[in-house]
Amino acid sequence: MLVEICLPAYNEESILEKNITILLNFVKKQNWFFNIQITVVLNNCSDNSLEIIKKISVKHPGVVYYNLKKEGKGNAVKHAWEKSQADIFAYMDVDIAVSLENLDSLLSSIYSEKNHLVWGSRLLPLSKTKRGVIRTISSKLYNLLSQAVLHHKFTDLQCGFKAIDNKIREDILPLIEDDNWFFDTELIIYSKGKKYRLKEIPVKWEESRYQKRSSKIKPLKDAYIFIKKTYTLAKKIKSPNK
Repeated sequence: MLVEICLPAYNEESILEKNITILLNFVKKQNWFFNIQITVVLNNCSDNSLEIIKKISVKHPGVVYYNLKKEGKGNAVKHAWEKSQADIFAYMDVDIAVSLENLDSLLSSIYSEKNHLVWGSRLLPLSKTKRGVIRTISSKLYNLLSQAVLHHKFTDLQCGFKAIDNKIREDILPLIEDDNWFFDTELIIYSKGKKYRLKEIPVKWEESRYQKRSSKIKPLKDAYIFIKKTYTLAKKIKSPNK
C-alpha cells in the first residue's frame, strides 16, 4: 500500500528544508506496513524554494515535487491529487502546525476504520491548541456560520491536515472549484453529500511554532470571501443542476 503526503508550499524557503527533514525522520521511525511518498507542491514561489526542493529530492528519492506557476493551496493539492497513484492521499501544511504524532491516527482512520475522508480538528474537546485569540474566535464563528448554512455538525472544516482514500477521487475532485483556502470546505461538504464516511479527529496544533513566519491569512478579507463562498456553495447544493 502506498500513502502519499502532500505539502503545498508558497515561498517557504525559511522552513522548507528543515520541516521536510523533520517529516522524513519521523516517517523513518514509524513501524508502518505501507510505503510513504512525500510530495511537495510549489505554487508560484518567487523565493529559493525550487532550488531547495531540487536538492532534497536528489538526496531523498522518496520526495517528489511539482513546480506550479499558479498560486493557491487548493490548486496545489488538486494538482497532486490528480497525479497521485497512492491508495491514501494525505495533505498537511508545510509549517507542521499539527503535531506529527497525530499522523498515525489520521491514516489508520482510513485503512483500519475504512473511512473515506478524515481530518484534524482544532476544536474537539480532546484537541490541544496554541493560537491567538482573534484567530480562535474567527474560526469558531466561521464554523457556526457554515454549520447553519451548509447543514453539517463538524467542528473544524479548515484544518490543513486531511487524508482521503482513492475511492472518492473521480467522484469528488471534479466538483471542487476553489483553488485557495475554501478547497477544504468544498471537499468535506461534497463528500458529505455523496454519503461517504467522514471522520474528524482531535489534534495537537500550535500556531506560534515559527515566530518569524508570517501567516498567509488576512482575517477581514478572508472572512468576507469565506462567507460569500459559503452561501454560493449552499445554493449549488440546493440546485445542483443550475
